[in-house]
Amino acid sequence: MAIPWLTALKVIPWGDVISHAPTVLEKARDLMARKPAEAEPHSMATPNAHDEVPSLGELKNRLLAATMQIEALQQQQVQLSQTVAALAEQNAALVSAVSGLRQTVRLMVGAVVLAFIGIGGLVLSTYF
Repeated sequence: MAIPWLTALKVIPWGDVISHAPTVLEKARDLMARKPAEAEPHSMATPNAHDEVPSLGELKNRLLAATMQIEALQQQQVQLSQTVAALAEQNAALVSAVSGLRQTVRLMVGAVVLAFIGIGGLVLSTYF
């Protein structure tokens, strides 16, 4: 069963979608900024067999591993923010394009109606 796409496109309030796109982007950024704070921190410490104080080399290795993990998470967060921003921009462009297509369809329907009226008038004047 085919979905009446024109009906579906008419039902969507495109103006509201466009006006709320920046708010959605801002809320997504807030959510991304808040998520790491809510996550439980993972301990980088490894249990020692005899509860000994770790050596300086082991501490340096742990620090290096933690630093690399933090940098990777920061890069991932920047990439996600860029992706969300790009998606919001693409959404706005899509909504703009659909609005333009709706206007074009309206003009084409009007032209077809006028053409039928003209053909009907021509047929009436020719045969009657």
